[in-house]
Amino acid sequence: MKPATLALAIALALPFTTTHAAGPMGERKAESSTMTGINAAGEWVGEIKDEDGRRRAVLMSQGRHIEIGTLGGSDSTANAINNQGVVTGGALTANNAWHAFRYEESLGMRDLGTLGGSSSVGIALNESGHIVGYADTADGNYHAFVDTGIAMLDLGTFGGKNSYATGININGYVVGAAQLPNGYRRAFLYKPGSGMIELPTLGGRVSVATGVNDHGVVVGASEMEDRSWHAFMYENGRMIDLGAMIAHGSSFANGINNHGDIVGTVRIKDHDAPHTFIYKGGRMQVRSGYESLYLTRDITEDGTVIGSSYTGHVLKSGAVDSARPDHGLKPVDWLTLGFLAVIAAVAGFKVREHLRKGFDFGKRLMLSIA
Repeated sequence: MKPATLALAIALALPFTTTHAAGPMGERKAESSTMTGINAAGEWVGEIKDEDGRRRAVLMSQGRHIEIGTLGGSDSTANAINNQGVVTGGALTANNAWHAFRYEESLGMRDLGTLGGSSSVGIALNESGHIVGYADTADGNYHAFVDTGIAMLDLGTFGGKNSYATGININGYVVGAAQLPNGYRRAFLYKPGSGMIELPTLGGRVSVATGVNDHGVVVGASEMEDRSWHAFMYENGRMIDLGAMIAHGSSFANGINNHGDIVGTVRIKDHDAPHTFIYKGGRMQVRSGYESLYLTRDITEDGTVIGSSYTGHVLKSGAVDSARPDHGLKPVDWLTLGFLAVIAAVAGFKVREHLRKGFDFGKRLMLSIA
């Protein structure tokens, strides 16, 4: 499937995914769903949460609803899919511990294990199938990891206890957040062979990186001096404050594609619903209403923004186009309107003539009767 047709495919498929289901991922009406990842073939993954809070990882592929299953426990969630159809996320084991997994439809689910502790979860993966996330260590903390399919590599911290990874690109660059000795979390960029480097903040104490594209551009969010949060873009050693382009509220960047389009969330007030922001072509858009998502997760190469919408009762998987509809009139539209105006004027003149002649005939008829 060509990337240009992906948004249309999603729009057509979402309402008709399952003939016997109320929701876009095959969930019942009272269940919630969240789309977390999508590939170039139009396959997408996410989770369904039922009324009791049980979570089920789901893969939607060519109109098929596939329950990914678990590692012997009751729950699972899918967080990402690559163009080869490899999925990662977390699933409960028979011992009721969450473990990161690698799933392929032909091979099923494989447990990635941990870093010596009890739990782990896969967050993202690249086209080589390298998976990143976080896993418990033997001392009870959790660390960011990279799993290459052979072994799970501990990325460590900045001297603190914990870290976690949130994204990886084709070159193996990993991003996330790691604690300093004082406990504050800082965004990091890890490069194979170079190790983990700390990214600067926008003046606050903490930050987190949430995505990296294949050109090495990093996005995330940083605390400001006033304790608000601003989305950022980090490129070639320079921090760019995306939140400064938004008039009010705290902002958090969640995804970036290889064109440099960035998406995330804006919270104007704590009690208000979040809005989707889209940074595209050097311009910032803040969406609301039907053009926005309640949870904004990522953006595809063709510009489709994925996540969930809030129906008033539960979350339902959704997608919006990053290109805002152009409601302005083009020159051809003005020509069409002008042509229609001429036709309307001629028609109106003829109607008036018919009415006038009819009135004159009626007047003469009344006079002859009199």
